[in-house]
Amino acid sequence: MKKFHVLTIFPEFFGGFVNTGIVSRAIKKGLVHINTVNLRDYTTDKHRTVDDVVYGGGPGMLLKPEPIFRAYEEISKEKKPYVLITEPWGRRFDQKFAKELSEKDEIMIICGRYEGVDERVKTIVDEEVSIGDFVLSGGEPAALVIMDAVIRLIPGVVGDEDSLRVDS
Repeated sequence: MKKFHVLTIFPEFFGGFVNTGIVSRAIKKGLVHINTVNLRDYTTDKHRTVDDVVYGGGPGMLLKPEPIFRAYEEISKEKKPYVLITEPWGRRFDQKFAKELSEKDEIMIICGRYEGVDERVKTIVDEEVSIGDFVLSGGEPAALVIMDAVIRLIPGVVGDEDSLRVDS
């Protein structure tokens, strides 16, 4: 079974995705598990604060590293996932990259927000990934694209495996 762990401050964003079409069928068949992790659950203050000012100044806010590290540590107790972070300057996501990811057992996707994430988070990241040369308001749409492309490549997910060979 392929496992995805999606670290986000908007877990509800993924509701339709996990309950629709090929992804929903893959989950029901036990081929895929998608764990949406609310980073607010890993905060320690009463306001469940996930953001902070940019260290050294600058515009906007960053996702704090502590909630991300806590979530990562809990998930990694069983097995270390392959960790991606969505960044507009990251490795361009394409079919070849999707195929590489389809061979990983567990994938964690950190969805950035605001001006991004604190740089210390990069110590746990295996790869930065971009779905295109544009900026989104958060990493959640990119995470959906990545998971959808990877899930299609898992044996048994698509009804007719021959259709994968002719897809371009």
